[in-house]
Amino acid sequence: MKRNANDLLREALELPPEARAALAGSLISSLDTDVDEGAEAAWETEILHRLHEIDSGKVTPIPWAEARRRIVGQ
Repeated sequence: MKRNANDLLREALELPPEARAALAGSLISSLDTDVDEGAEAAWETEILHRLHEIDSGKVTPIPWAEARRRIVGQ
């Protein structure tokens, strides 16, 4: 018997947050059939650069609540 998307969604929403996040990630990944190797390499370089800036103390991370407040402007 085929299950409909609404039933699957209803069941998925009953999962704990971590399981929902993992499921969402898996669903999104399943849509990425073409991998841009150049983009992947560029993101890896950028991530390593940002980690180095944090580790060296050049930049200081802020909590998400503060970043969100700044973005929203409240």
